[in-house]
Amino acid sequence: MPISAQPQDNSAQIAYWNDRAAITWTALQERLDAMFMPLTAKAMDAAAPAPGERVVDVGSGCGATVLELARLVGPQGRILGVDVSAPMAARANERIAAAALGNAQVLLADASTYSFEAAGADLLFSRFGVMFFADPAAAFANLRRAIRPGGRLLFATWRPMAENPWFVVPFQAAEHLLPPQPPAQPNAPGPFALADPDRVTQILGAAGWTDIRLTRHDVPVCLAGPGQIIEAAEFAIRVGGLARALAEASPDLRQRAAQSIAEALPAYDSPAGVCLTGSVWFVSARN
Repeated sequence: MPISAQPQDNSAQIAYWNDRAAITWTALQERLDAMFMPLTAKAMDAAAPAPGERVVDVGSGCGATVLELARLVGPQGRILGVDVSAPMAARANERIAAAALGNAQVLLADASTYSFEAAGADLLFSRFGVMFFADPAAAFANLRRAIRPGGRLLFATWRPMAENPWFVVPFQAAEHLLPPQPPAQPNAPGPFALADPDRVTQILGAAGWTDIRLTRHDVPVCLAGPGQIIEAAEFAIRVGGLARALAEASPDLRQRAAQSIAEALPAYDSPAGVCLTGSVWFVSARN
């Protein structure tokens, strides 16, 4: 897989993450932080940021991972978050300021082409932020330049949709109501662009990374609290597999979709909440 010398066109993804998606994810920041907390904890354990280390956090969103990384590396460390979403980057920097963290900042930039300080970081980290590159091999080559020799990479990415009930169950429940959907393009930028382990290995190898490993992790994804079926269904039409499909839907269609999803969710209600399984790869590599 040759690395392209042409400029990457990430404009479609940048537009998406500065429009409805940005509004939704910023508004739901606290719920999303809680939903992904089990996975975030596992990812931090796998990345093992150490006191004093310098970390680049790609697709840092509203800042939950930046805050946790900053805590783990301590005041002698340094965290640079990068995100293309202006509302989400602004929210992240607000949270950094509120926490009075002097060792972290978030830049509004495209990590696939941004001119990072050469070999300036020990760790490249991402929780669901690297699946949206138009040219992933070129993007990961650019990111590798930011990491010192011997430095490491750890990112979390979704495994195939069919193995992620938190995507599949709501989508299948509402599918009969949706407008015609374009044919699936497995390698197109999006949540499942890096679901194929062979493709991930090929991309990272072409970008110059070594010691590439993928480890499966399954975690609960709780859409709402115990007994909150309606809340969980309404959440499911705003985040996950249905968000783009319903982006232009009428309020009536969205309500009918939420009702169909609510009928499918009681089987997943438990004392822990309305929880379905999320399945991810933790991908690690060395520079």
